[in-house]
Amino acid sequence: MTVLSVVVPSSLDGMRVDKAVALVADVSRSAVDVLVAEGRVRIDGTVVTSRRAVLRLGQEIEVDQGEDHVPAGPDGDPSVVFAVAYEDDDVIVVDKPAGLVVHPGAGHRTGTLVQGLLSRYPELSAMVAEVGSELDRPGIVHRLDRGTSGLMVVARTPAAYHSLVAQLGEREVSRSYRALVLGAVEGESGLVDAPIGRSVTSPTRMAVTRKGKEARTRYRVEQRFEDPVPSTLLTVSLETGRTHQIRVHLSAIGHPVVGDPVYSRGRSLPGASITRPFLHAYGLAFDHPVSGERMSFTSPMPDDLLVQLAELSG
Repeated sequence: MTVLSVVVPSSLDGMRVDKAVALVADVSRSAVDVLVAEGRVRIDGTVVTSRRAVLRLGQEIEVDQGEDHVPAGPDGDPSVVFAVAYEDDDVIVVDKPAGLVVHPGAGHRTGTLVQGLLSRYPELSAMVAEVGSELDRPGIVHRLDRGTSGLMVVARTPAAYHSLVAQLGEREVSRSYRALVLGAVEGESGLVDAPIGRSVTSPTRMAVTRKGKEARTRYRVEQRFEDPVPSTLLTVSLETGRTHQIRVHLSAIGHPVVGDPVYSRGRSLPGASITRPFLHAYGLAFDHPVSGERMSFTSPMPDDLLVQLAELSG
């Protein structure tokens, strides 16, 4: 008997069991109905009796898939467009365009960066079994939000994967961003030190909460604008890597990222030309997993963000 076991990630928090099992097991909703009816779906060891049961972050789903089921990861897709800033036998540094989802998940099963990577680097598919990562995330050690552009590193070997994960855990990976925010930021630099966790009012959102995980974001003012309303261009660096960290922290201090549809608190930049959050991962540095050499990369600001800045400079 093949048993699929998945700890509920943030992307599935608050989702119905039938929808979640269909996604993670890659089966139809009708097939999920059969699995539930036969008592082959469990949450934290308890057999699910209703396909409408709602999942919560951290719960464990177990699905008895049958003797003949062979799990299949995502297929490569050569149509996925992304740039490679650097590659060698151990790592790939990707310059991700805005709008591209990093890995398959709820609502985005195809056309992701992972599928593009598998098309160019099919050996990545072997990484899942070798490092014990999730089936849909071969070589992925950190992510960027769909609307965020810029640099991220992908591991090509198990040794590189473990090294990069350890460096992220020890905060030895440097990640720098450019962000345009609403309002006139006080002072020339600052630190937001506030824990981030799942929002109690909206499970798909993150929030500053006492029960959250440690989160630290540093920022420095690069440029100020007055028209049509005050706004500030920041350089932002992460000391931790929580989901939506920059967007949540900057919104929490009263300066949401321009173009952010989730954490803008109803505010916007009048006449803004951009259609996504003004957030670009322009700087990335890490120690090479094999040589130990410190490697640094930069990504130029995309055209849509440059156009927005030019309009403000006017």
